[in-house]
Amino acid sequence: MDNFPGGFPDSGPRNTGAARQEVNTPAILLMVTAGLGIAGALLGIVQSAVLGGSQIPPEMLNDPNMAQVIPWIERAQSFGIFGNLVTLALSGLTFFGALKMKNLENYGLAIAASIIAILPCFGPCCCIGIPVGIWSLVVLNKPEVKSAFTRG
Repeated sequence: MDNFPGGFPDSGPRNTGAARQEVNTPAILLMVTAGLGIAGALLGIVQSAVLGGSQIPPEMLNDPNMAQVIPWIERAQSFGIFGNLVTLALSGLTFFGALKMKNLENYGLAIAASIIAILPCFGPCCCIGIPVGIWSLVVLNKPEVKSAFTRG
């Protein structure tokens, strides 16, 4: 039996039922994790838009002791908007990869979604993302699961 890059068998029967059952729960939890990341990022973006970009309380702006710190706070807030956009993109990619994982369609994207979920800073909802991402990687690296994925 010849193998193509990635270790998937070129021919032969695939037991997709057992593999689908193995990936089902981690894939659903990855989707939940990504959904929480999307919701949080959208909330952060909307909050920035509603507050007009400045979230510094007026009493801090008028305090002479804060004059040197205000520019740093403003820079951090602009990075927050960028961070929310990055989190939104990564969460969307994680959701799409988890959907492909659930359908046993794109092994590389499923691995990427699992790795993104493990990222503590930009991953979607790191509290549950780390254990779910690790669990997904363990399941995806089982030979019977790996061989059940369709090419593409």
